Amino acid sequence: MVPMKSRILLLLVACLALAGLPIGQTTPAAPPAAAQNPPAKTSAPPQGQTQTPAAAPPSGQAPGETPAKSEPDESVATIVHVVNEVRVVFTVTDRHGRYIKDLKSDAFRVIDDNKPAELRSFRNETDLPLQVGLLVDASNSVRDRFKFEQEAAIEFLNSIIRPRYDKAFVVGFDSTPEVTQDFTDNTENLSTGVRMLRAGGGTAMYDALYFACRDKLMKQEQTGSVRRAIILLSDGEDNSSHVSREEAIEMAERADAIVYTISTNISGTKGKGDKVLERIAEATGGRAFFPFQMRDVADAFFSIQEELRSQYAVAYKPANFVADGHYRTIEILAQDKNLKVRTRKGYYAPKQ
Repeated sequence: MVPMKSRILLLLVACLALAGLPIGQTTPAAPPAAAQNPPAKTSAPPQGQTQTPAAAPPSGQAPGETPAKSEPDESVATIVHVVNEVRVVFTVTDRHGRYIKDLKSDAFRVIDDNKPAELRSFRNETDLPLQVGLLVDASNSVRDRFKFEQEAAIEFLNSIIRPRYDKAFVVGFDSTPEVTQDFTDNTENLSTGVRMLRAGGGTAMYDALYFACRDKLMKQEQTGSVRRAIILLSDGEDNSSHVSREEAIEMAERADAIVYTISTNISGTKGKGDKVLERIAEATGGRAFFPFQMRDVADAFFSIQEELRSQYAVAYKPANFVADGHYRTIEILAQDKNLKVRTRKGYYAPKQ
């Protein structure tokens, strides 16, 4: 007769055998390392760290034998895809400065970094939502006709901003930029923001442009295609900025903003500041206006409004695109030599 203690031991052994566990182990073992999901990418260990040897092949698989394929684990690998497509907005005028709005894609050639590019899409964009920044020089140097320019700016915003579709903001600047009205489609609020501006202080124009592009346009929510523009009223005589002219231009390019400049110089001749305004406008695909008489300021605003509703948009694939963060030049050439194309001079490739 088997003692009671021995019978209990035999019963325990039988239960372990039925569970598929080795004797002496009462809980399931962790799966072998080779059976776990491998990392998405294998790289060399950091300097000074020993790399863990590869796990032995699973039971029944000879060394060097390719394991059976399994479904990929989407939670492990992340695929990064850089889209090498560039989108550019441009305007076309004839010899007399009149806008040409009915051209087709075969009327143009696109040159990216000195090489022909492949067109992907071409559209006549006359009705895109606008994101507009009005930057008004409120320094002492523009005091003489400041009130008139405020009223012309208000009329412009009332004419171009459509409720529930376009948005604008107002920034006044002397030695520092000040937002007197944030993004809104309410033209009454925008008018109030313009009237709140008071002349006085130095001129930090580059800082104001840099701020408007980086902290306003680039941070504004964008659910689809929009047209971004800055209207800059100043005499161009910067004496207080912390960033340079070229840094301000670069930020405008990164924000994909067209900059239109309206000179407040009333001397009757172009000065050093006017050349600065020309440089900023030309680099971003905009225009520089020089209204030496006060009534011409309203005409400048009207021309900007007309241009923002008379543009083309093209998307193309560069021939030798590299996602290296470098600056690349753009040329859009009209087949008809009598037509003039105006667009930004280039862009910064994304950095991978």
